[in-house]
Amino acid sequence: MKQTFDMIEEITRLDGSIYYQLANISENSRAEYAADHGYIKMVRILKMNIPRSKHVEKIERYINDNYPQRGLEYDGWEDWDLSDEIAAEMKTVLLDNKLG
Repeated sequence: MKQTFDMIEEITRLDGSIYYQLANISENSRAEYAADHGYIKMVRILKMNIPRSKHVEKIERYINDNYPQRGLEYDGWEDWDLSDEIAAEMKTVLLDNKLG
């Protein structure tokens, strides 16, 4: 099943480093579960209902093609390792949404 993303999250890893990812309500639930169970330190929704753009769609394709959808109570946490091209797309999405 292909995921569609409509929000931007800020994830704080256990070491205190922060990164940003696109998400939806299911991914946010997984992140909240991970935070509650000590796999990450914290998750915060920065923006909901982000506009669809070619940049968002390109990130969605990359995530859907490279990462299986995790269960809601996934025991662990896996950062999405973005290629340089997709990381640049994410930076554009952050800037487009006045978060970068």
